[in-house]
Amino acid sequence: DNNAVAAIAFEHFRERGFRHFAFSGFNGADYSDARREAFVRLVEKQKIHCHIYHNAWELGLVRRYKTTCYNLDTVSTGYLGEKNRELTVQWLRQLPKPVGILTCNDIRGQQMLDACAVAGITVPDDVAVLGVNNDEMLCDLANPAMSSVVPNAKRIGYQAAALLDQMMWGKKISNEPVYVEPLGIQTRSSTDVLAIEDRQLAVAARFIREHACKNISVVDAARAAALGERTLERRFLKMLGHTPKEEILRARLNRAKQLLSETDFSLATIGEMIGLEHTEYLSRIFKKKFGITPGQFRARAQTAAAADKLTE
Repeated sequence: DNNAVAAIAFEHFRERGFRHFAFSGFNGADYSDARREAFVRLVEKQKIHCHIYHNAWELGLVRRYKTTCYNLDTVSTGYLGEKNRELTVQWLRQLPKPVGILTCNDIRGQQMLDACAVAGITVPDDVAVLGVNNDEMLCDLANPAMSSVVPNAKRIGYQAAALLDQMMWGKKISNEPVYVEPLGIQTRSSTDVLAIEDRQLAVAARFIREHACKNISVVDAARAAALGERTLERRFLKMLGHTPKEEILRARLNRAKQLLSETDFSLATIGEMIGLEHTEYLSRIFKKKFGITPGQFRARAQTAAAADKLTE
């Protein structure tokens, strides 16, 4: 689900305070184009320009190889990164900083990191790079280690096998696409940063990330940053586009999603663990934020987990 890939990537950068965004992919490759278009829509919806890496020579090569039996990633590794590194370096240097770059896959992400090293650009402070597919060898060996969107590969395989089984039994299969959302993001050094020039605001944001589920308030965050409550709220709105109260709630709901997926704790227990003791409020705010109830979210997570066990 390339729309979901783009959404989780955009949220990852937004959580870290980025206000400049860019995309680098293999233009002309279907999966890359889909991820680029989805990411650009999300960025531009916030009235922000998304910088796109374009290279006419690469586009021609991708189109050429798309019609052959060659593996595009193999081609891209051999040609699309090394041959055009100087163009990539020039593009990276002209980007506004700090900037969060989503790449179409981990190979492209590694090429961006290599180009940053050549250009003398600091990662993640000036440029944060996020790949897709979470190829652990590529990501862990990259310098610095690269964050990546984690696909639900087992679920994809299970869904494909289930469809094939039905077809082999002669059942009529719908032509509608089946989308599988990614599992999340494996955060590594390449995006482990708060892109906030206001150091006091950065302190407050980090405090919220680390203590949101401990029943903290905006006053606590302001105190940690040595700021007044109203001053903190004003700076949050200016730099991040939302209030510190909304940031605390976002962190709590993300923790709730994790607990719903990974435990069988009751909703009341989860509410206590994240600092939202009123179950009704948690259910209402969860549905407003994610479009489904906590129970529905848990059911989906359990279904996906059951499918993963079958594939094992």
